[in-house]
Amino acid sequence: MLRVVGAATALSLIPRNAEAVWMRLAAGHTPVAGLTEAQLTLVAALGDAIIPRTDTPGAVDVGVPAWVNLIVDEYYTPAERDPFLAGLDAIDALAVRDGGAPFTALGADAKDRIMKAFDQPTDRDTIEARAYSRLKGLVIHGYFTSERVQKNVLKTQVMHARFDGAAPHVVPARRGL
Repeated sequence: MLRVVGAATALSLIPRNAEAVWMRLAAGHTPVAGLTEAQLTLVAALGDAIIPRTDTPGAVDVGVPAWVNLIVDEYYTPAERDPFLAGLDAIDALAVRDGGAPFTALGADAKDRIMKAFDQPTDRDTIEARAYSRLKGLVIHGYFTSERVQKNVLKTQVMHARFDGAAPHVVPARRGL
């Protein structure tokens, strides 16, 4: 639980109204300067490993990779975007070096080993550890703010079940004016 809370601290670069990002995606908005196809595939693989499908939808099922892409495109400054993207590339390079293949092509055990190393790095200042931490926060935030998770998993009721405009209203009697 502490790891999740720690990863959530990376949320300072996320807009306060995550629903607006989801609405832009639903309207068909396509990011211009976000992730490359390879990075988007990596984000999907990492997102699926962070929040996999169980009896509830996983991060990929609710569209978190596209949400992350839009955040990187529209809410990150170049000073924030460039190290994050370089960190994603470094994660893939580390997977090739340590696992013999890009992260997306590794088996579940190799992916798990690499991700555990990022969760407990000896050097938290490596570019890949910082990118992974930030991505994990984005995945968690995007997942739990998605409409599908809000409605079907968390059962969040935004409005009352029904509107009853004819509800009785009793006005208290005024005392001696």
